[in-house]
Amino acid sequence: MRLPRFFFGLLLCAACTSSAFVQPILAQKEKREPLTEVQMEQIRDAGIDPNLRISLYTKFIAERAETIKGLTNRAKSAARAKRIDDELQDFAALMDELGDNLDQYGDRNADMRPALKTLNEDCPKWLTILKALPDEPEFDVARKDAIESGEDLTSQTTRLLSEQTAYFAAHKDEKGQQREEPK
Repeated sequence: MRLPRFFFGLLLCAACTSSAFVQPILAQKEKREPLTEVQMEQIRDAGIDPNLRISLYTKFIAERAETIKGLTNRAKSAARAKRIDDELQDFAALMDELGDNLDQYGDRNADMRPALKTLNEDCPKWLTILKALPDEPEFDVARKDAIESGEDLTSQTTRLLSEQTAYFAAHKDEKGQQREEPK
């Protein structure tokens, strides 16, 4: 009798121990990364060049927008809803990341006008795609978050483009700079 209890105890300990190791691994897998390794490398390679970095983010966000648009035409299913939800979360995260980059570059008076012009044209297109999505409870929260991020990015881009146009009109000698020079 003691032998089966002993093995049962060992089996129970093994199950608890493996559960302790599996939970952190599962939690790590649930953390989504909105960029692929190649895209992250491209962002790193862009370094501190504001126009290149903004252009890359704009390209990656546009790709996500097209993916989301393409998914809406598919037949409704749980897998489609999950994929749209994931894409919307990544889309919002990328827009937020781009907004953070814009804040940093704007603070140092980097000339971002070329990239901001393209971004300013693309933001309304992305919002149109998001607002055209059907109301489905499986991805409604992610859709609302993405719309909010898109609206924030649109207003930030419009404001920065206006500020930069005025700034560089007054400071023609600083046109094209990547950062503000100490005075």
